[in-house]
Amino acid sequence: MKDMTSLKRALGAAAMMIAVVFAAACNSVENKSQSASLLTVQSITGKNIAGGEVPFLESDILTGDGLWTADSAKASLAVSTLDPNPIMGVSQYNDIQVTRYVVSYSRTDGKNSPGIDVPLSFEGTLSLMIRVGQSESVEFIVVREVAKQEPPLSNLIGGYMGEVINVTARVDFYGHDLANKAVKATGYLPIYFANFVNK
Repeated sequence: MKDMTSLKRALGAAAMMIAVVFAAACNSVENKSQSASLLTVQSITGKNIAGGEVPFLESDILTGDGLWTADSAKASLAVSTLDPNPIMGVSQYNDIQVTRYVVSYSRTDGKNSPGIDVPLSFEGTLSLMIRVGQSESVEFIVVREVAKQEPPLSNLIGGYMGEVINVTARVDFYGHDLANKAVKATGYLPIYFANFVNK
């Protein structure tokens, strides 16, 4: 009987250890990914109306020539390991390939109907390899030309000069490590939409 009790305790301890190891292997930060690598957004920057790089974006609805143009932003992405001191060390399998991104918009006043209060969300493709322990910058479209031709941004053209729509762009970056395990990282960029005076 004593041997049976000891066996049950040993099996219980072993099961507990397996559960702990499994939980540690699961990257809950990355939407339940099993990757041992962590993709993070260090920063996202846009440009002001003068063309300077800033931590926001001033988006002009129409250029001086009466044209619609897309707006780009720049993101700094980094890759690290979830475990700062992995027992087996790091390898090329910890490197991450970023393949796509999704942009969605929101307002602080609670008016968030896509195509009515904020521009429609969209997806873009990327092809960026980031080595573990390093960071890379990537430029991407954050506002499409077509968004400026549709409500609510098109409403600014006929509105009074100085009217501004203030939104926050959420940018979700997706990819996978070289063991093909999915990763995801999110960053944010404030955007000020207006029909700015063109000199």
